[in-house]
Parts: sequence; structure tokens; C-alpha cells
Amino acid sequence: MPTWFDESRLDDESALAAGDGVLRTLAESGARVRRESIDAAQAAAEAVARSQDQVRPRAVIAAGPDSRLLRAVLEPWCPVPFVAWPSPALPGWAGSLDLVVVLAPDGSDPGTASAVAEGVRRGCQVVVACPPTSLVADHAAGRWSTVLPTVTRDQLATAVVMLDYLDRVSLGPRADAERVAEALDAVAISCSPHRDLAVNPAKMLAIALADSNPLLWGGSVLAARAARRVAESIRRASGRTALAGDAEHLLPVIEAARQRDVFDDPFSEAGAELRPMLLVLDDGAEDAVVREQRGRLQAAAAARGIRVETVTTDAPTEVARYASLLLSGTYAAEYLRLGLVED
Repeated sequence: MPTWFDESRLDDESALAAGDGVLRTLAESGARVRRESIDAAQAAAEAVARSQDQVRPRAVIAAGPDSRLLRAVLEPWCPVPFVAWPSPALPGWAGSLDLVVVLAPDGSDPGTASAVAEGVRRGCQVVVACPPTSLVADHAAGRWSTVLPTVTRDQLATAVVMLDYLDRVSLGPRADAERVAEALDAVAISCSPHRDLAVNPAKMLAIALADSNPLLWGGSVLAARAARRVAESIRRASGRTALAGDAEHLLPVIEAARQRDVFDDPFSEAGAELRPMLLVLDDGAEDAVVREQRGRLQAAAAARGIRVETVTTDAPTEVARYASLLLSGTYAAEYLRLGLVED
């Protein structure tokens, strides 16, 4: 059935009440990060103290299907070889000289439990962030293993707990949980459903998304991952196409778009078609490659009359900037869902 976007619903109390469950969950993102950080503090301190008596690991292996976020953060920074290994087993060379880190927000995945058990069996140093009473935690029992207890089943909050540990053992960048929580709180305030459409960046972005097929781009590794996650949220919210990719993947789509004609009848088939829109997630990365790619995308969009929207953040750390961009885009996707109504 055809749908159309009713922007008045974004300031309508009854419509917003219908989406209160999801919006409340988004608003509590900072609180979940703080809770996980506090709950895991003692176990993390013990793991850090234990690491002082051990040599620096030969390599860090991020195991399990949630390892890709750790990969995005650690690959450019980790001082020892790093590999993300999402399969249910570990690489054949993994052994007692290596550190295996695992994110298991739910703790019930048999494949992740299998990878953890294999790491324990091989004598690896194993650090797992998961619920303390879960399948994965049960398989993590061992002399050289540590469970960082989590309870919220939030992937980002669980990742922050692990990244904070890796920061403290000099294997990862700064990942101050309080800074991440503050960045999430700032987004929740600016994108609150109680803020009017005219001053709410997420509601304004939802309006821009409503009549377009968005193309999402992030220059840095973390911004690119945030773009992929936001694209997933937009697809779930609207059932429409949303593509996230590198500049070389998005440029052909932009260049193939029909030139915009200001005289198009919006009620005709040509005038009512959904055109591409370029959504840039900008985390402040300003190296030469990022600037060049962003310039090419924006120039191509301008040449075809394609709208460009930018989501920015001034959070102080890499992880906080990633969290801020991700939450801003997720808010916009939820407002898009609320505004779409069936004809």
C-alpha cells in the first residue's frame, strides 16, 4: 500500500506516544553506558592488575559476530597485530601468547561460546564482556580468563566496557565511558521528541529522508561503520532503499541520477520519484584522503542537483564521536518511521 510522510506527526503528542518505547530506549543510551561501566569496574580492575604480571600479547583476536565494532576502533591503533574473527572458531595459530577479546551482549550465541571455550582450551588470555549468567560466561571459566559482567544487552555499552579495559592495558585508544555517555546524552537532549521540529536536527533530517533514497558516507573507519548501521535503521524504519558505502561505490549512483528539473510536476510519475540524497556522517576526520573523497561526492551531488545533508559531532574521543553519529542517525530513522503513514 502506498505511503506518504506527514511531518505534523513529529510534533503530535499521540503519534509520539505510539513510538515512546523506542524513543525512550534511545534516550537511555547514555545511562546504559554508565551502568555497564560501573557494574564491570571491579572485574576490569582485576583483569588490568593481572595483565601487569604478563607480557604484552603477541596478537589481539576479537572473536564472535560482534567483533566488527572492535575492529573498526582497534585496527588503526592497536600496537600489536589485531584480527577480527567472527567465525565460531579461532585462527589456527592462536595460543597462549595471544589475547582473545569477545563481545557477547546477549550471551546466548552458541558460536561465540564455542570460540570462547576454544580460547580457554588453548591457554589464551581471554576477556569476555557478557551477562554473568549466560551460555558464553559458562564457557569462559578458566585460569587466564576474565568475564566483564554486563546486563543491558546493549552492543555499544558492552563494547565501551571492553574498549575501556583495552585502553587501560595500552592496547586501544582512549575510551572514556563517561565521555561516551555525555555524548549520547547530548544527542538525546537535542533530538528529544519534546523539542519542536524547527530546532530538532533529527526531525529535520527525517523530513529530508522522507522523499529520497539516501546514500550514506562516513570518511573515517568509525564514521563509515556508523553510516552502515544508520542505513540499516533507515531500511527497517521505512522499507526503502538506503545505501552506505565508500566514495567509489556511491559516486556511480550519484552520477547516474536524473538531472533535477525545477519544472517537474510533483504529482507526475517523474516528479514524484524518490531521488538520491547524500547523507555525510562527519566525525571531524580531516586527513587528505577524507577531504578529497568528501569533495568529490559533494561536487558530484551539486552537479546533479542532489540534496546533501551532514550530521556532525564535537565529542572528544573517537568512540564518543561514533556513538554520537550513530544515535543521531537512529533518532532520524525512528522519526521517519513515525511520520510515514499508509495512504
